[in-house]
Amino acid sequence: MLVKTYAGAVSGVDSTTLTIEVNSGGNVPAGYTGYHLVGLPDNAVREGYQRIEAALKNSGYNMPRIKLVVNMAPADIRKEGTAYDFPIAIGILASTDQIATERLSEYLIMGELSLDGTLRPIKGALPVAIQARKEGYKGFLLPRENSREAAIVDNLDVYGITHISEAVEFLNGDRELDPVFVDTRAEFEEDTGIYSVDFNDVKGQENIKRALEISAAGGHNVILIGPPGAGKTMLSRRLPTILPPMSLHEALETTKIHSVTGRLPSGSALVSQRPFRSPHHTISDVALVGGGSNPMPGEISLAHNGVLFLDELPEFQRTVLEVLRQPMENRMVTISRARLSVDYPASFMLIASMNPCPCGFYNHPEKECVCGPGVVKKYLNKISGPLMDRIDLHVEVTPVSYDELSVHEYAGESSAEIRARVIEARKIQQERFKNHAGLHSNAQMPSRMVRELCQLNQAGITLLKTAMKKLQLSARAYDRILKVARTAADLHQSPDIKIEHLAEAIQYRSLDREEWAG
Repeated sequence: MLVKTYAGAVSGVDSTTLTIEVNSGGNVPAGYTGYHLVGLPDNAVREGYQRIEAALKNSGYNMPRIKLVVNMAPADIRKEGTAYDFPIAIGILASTDQIATERLSEYLIMGELSLDGTLRPIKGALPVAIQARKEGYKGFLLPRENSREAAIVDNLDVYGITHISEAVEFLNGDRELDPVFVDTRAEFEEDTGIYSVDFNDVKGQENIKRALEISAAGGHNVILIGPPGAGKTMLSRRLPTILPPMSLHEALETTKIHSVTGRLPSGSALVSQRPFRSPHHTISDVALVGGGSNPMPGEISLAHNGVLFLDELPEFQRTVLEVLRQPMENRMVTISRARLSVDYPASFMLIASMNPCPCGFYNHPEKECVCGPGVVKKYLNKISGPLMDRIDLHVEVTPVSYDELSVHEYAGESSAEIRARVIEARKIQQERFKNHAGLHSNAQMPSRMVRELCQLNQAGITLLKTAMKKLQLSARAYDRILKVARTAADLHQSPDIKIEHLAEAIQYRSLDREEWAG
């Protein structure tokens, strides 16, 4: 008897629907199992036979000793992972008349089976659910741990299954299951803007807070340079708290990526806070941008719509840092293999931190640097010019004095107060770029648009010309200064770039100064 069940295969952050055909019948020669699995399955899928056999026997069902042929179509797509145990098991039961077949065509089925018949969570439930709704399926049967994640897709009945017997009774009409309901809008609004850290925790460093406010308002990448213990990491971790809250569309995009990698906490439905990813400097280039023999998203995609923090930037391998250049421009990374090519979104803000030299005390106001001649320059040269060219703000961080640290009643601005100004600046940019698809912030402006939208008056032209000469700024700093000045003007609700906005932008190009490293 031939029956068909349906499942999904994730590629990139999208899904393709699979048809799992199970045909039973025929005698099995002695010494053979009679089980044949075809359709480009990997080892994890092939090993599923042992799990399926044990799960069916331990759940009171019959594992037939007849010839079984399981075809996973389309046969030219490689099937990976353990999520096909459940649909194959249901197909085997249906092909041997242990399950009624009338309702099988209405549902997608996915899940990994334990030996006792319980279901384990899977990866990529959300993109599979989106594709199921798109193709008109009535419902989706999957492990209970993934049910809330899939239930944010409307017009699709999602059933969280704990044990295979529940699905068998449901498909036979002997049991009614209640679909999982998630109020997506309420779920999104409940956790938005809730953070465990706040900018009012930071004493002093008002100039650094201002730089990060500009960074958040214009989407600018930023690097913090300063000695150990000056607060670089503490400040960086608070950057997401002043970014505008994610839109529902951004939250769904981000959730899809985290779903594919299996990083959504059990029972979670939606990622509603901007991600903050902080990989260690020993990370490989594949782990950072994504890829592998079975391509998966990397850290830059997990930071999509959020912040990627690279602490101690010169300690990263140079090859790892160089692979960041293209994704930072395209806001997308393409992983190509012989048989497939997948795209992962990677629209992130980069914030990096570093010591000014190996000992950490170059330009320190109190401690003396012990690095030899040329060592500081060599240390900074670990970061290539093309990568530094993509970082708009270079901010020097100085240690906080004892007097500032010892103040008990500190009334610094909260993240909510700063975020309110950032949101207003972003609204100005939304209006500015409403006719330009793919442009959302000042940092994304191409050179041609910089010339159009960042016009200076005569005083501004004179100031910028003088700064370029006296500070010996490189040519690549020119556009960056204008973009940052445009953001500073937006924060002050100013339609024109004034001389104070330009002066503020110029001071954020420390590493472009020829004399900075001696």
